[in-house]
Amino acid sequence: MLRKPVAKHALKAEMNVVPYIDVMLVLLVIFMVTAPLLVQGVKLELPKVAAEALPTDSQKTILTLSVVADGSYYWNVGSEVDIQSRSDQAVSLDDMVEKIEQIKQQNDKLLFFIRGDKATDYASVVKAIAALQQVGIDDVGLITESPDA
Repeated sequence: MLRKPVAKHALKAEMNVVPYIDVMLVLLVIFMVTAPLLVQGVKLELPKVAAEALPTDSQKTILTLSVVADGSYYWNVGSEVDIQSRSDQAVSLDDMVEKIEQIKQQNDKLLFFIRGDKATDYASVVKAIAALQQVGIDDVGLITESPDA
């Protein structure tokens, strides 16, 4: 009688996932290395549309700070946004901070708006916002002009 040879190891119907784990780890490393390189900068071309005016509280006094292209500052304090007249001016950032801090202490209900000349560099406007924030002014609006003007 012939006997069927007995296999020492029975067949397994399980899937070997070790190679898949290796592939997954390699892909993870690739994505971790390339992801920071993809977020360098984004080129934007903003639409030229007029923005709607934000509602303002008529009970508050408005301080409109203008940043000039040469790095100096001037501002106007009044009941509405006024970009033509000047209440005061400052040549340096420190002078501007001191004077605006005095205005803030005299009048606690102030709304702050900043406008920058189009020839002004972005850093000057950001420095002005940061200086106002150090004084305790957290709510600052930015003024733009419509594309028609």
